[in-house]
Amino acid sequence: MLNGMHSGDDPILRPRMPELDTVRGIAILLVFVFHAFEDFVPGDAHIPAWEHLLLSAARLGWTGVDLFFVLSGFLITGILLDSAVTPRYFSNFYFRRALRILPAYYLLLAILAVLALIGFVHRHASWGFIGLSTIYLSNITPLLGVSRDYAPLWSLAVEEHFYLVWPAAVRALKLRGLLIIALLICVCEPALRALAMTRGGLWWGPYTWLSSDGLAVGSLLAIFVRSVRASRTSLIRLAGIGALVVVTILAASSVVPIAAAVSLRATSVNYASLAILCAVLWLGTCKYRWLVNNKVLAFYGFISYSLYLIHPLIFSLYNDECVRFAPFLSIGHSFAMCLLRLWIVLVIATTLAYLSRISYEEFFMRMKNRHPRQKEMMSDTGSLPTALNTTSN
Repeated sequence: MLNGMHSGDDPILRPRMPELDTVRGIAILLVFVFHAFEDFVPGDAHIPAWEHLLLSAARLGWTGVDLFFVLSGFLITGILLDSAVTPRYFSNFYFRRALRILPAYYLLLAILAVLALIGFVHRHASWGFIGLSTIYLSNITPLLGVSRDYAPLWSLAVEEHFYLVWPAAVRALKLRGLLIIALLICVCEPALRALAMTRGGLWWGPYTWLSSDGLAVGSLLAIFVRSVRASRTSLIRLAGIGALVVVTILAASSVVPIAAAVSLRATSVNYASLAILCAVLWLGTCKYRWLVNNKVLAFYGFISYSLYLIHPLIFSLYNDECVRFAPFLSIGHSFAMCLLRLWIVLVIATTLAYLSRISYEEFFMRMKNRHPRQKEMMSDTGSLPTALNTTSN
């Protein structure tokens, strides 16, 4: 049941929701900036305040992955709910997902394999990692004795596991059961992260069972906006509740043991992403929609999947080739050179991602019309980020 109408405003759910492209754009740029400064170490402990502030902000860019997860949970669950009683439910969903995700993903793996074969990069992906990545197990390679050589792929593995399980859950369960499962994930995963940290594990992930609550949070939002209680007023209230939950979690994290504190702070990012998404949806349906319909951010949202896939490789190639051919461009401990690298890589990666999106990826996306399609209420969501191990992407 779709409510969400408000006098003088657009409905919450529409065939085209351009404000979500802005959210994607924000998320991918956060991740990009995080990687731009991830390996930078200032040469002097006493750096200017503005530089310290910028570095601190950049190192929070990993939160873009959580924003991707919440957005993906919202969109994918919405598509599944809207098509749950249609014929060819599973084949339609997986056919469309495969055409959107797999071509660019396997092209990247092929590029990584070629670069490893010819030894063009200093730190290349191992054959074991590439092999496991072909079946979307890149996020559990440490458990199998294989190094995680191209970290961004872990989030794609988490989303792919979500795609494998969630459609069956939506089809088989009543809405109440789906709601209970999503809530259980949101409650249990913070505890699992804390437990993993106390045992010396990787608290943040990249394992699916430690990283799925963002997807669950997005799924809960998708269920909510399709309920009889959904309205623009309730949506902005939910944004406020999400912000209040963030404040409460952060306050609680200051008085609990370190393992629980770290897990709680990680959890707070999911609810911050929920608050942001609710606020953006609210703004996108009223006269202030121009605030969340930014052309630059929408462009980056348009190329977000391919940019997410390729940008860490461009950073790696830049570093290697500077050492070989242009040492004066190496970042070293220079903040200015790090900024220069950011802009050079941004231009190159943006160009390659755009060309991939409008040619290679578009070629496969046009094939969707050759298969019976379920009627979808939302625009195509891409595959974001897909996601990221925020500490290593």
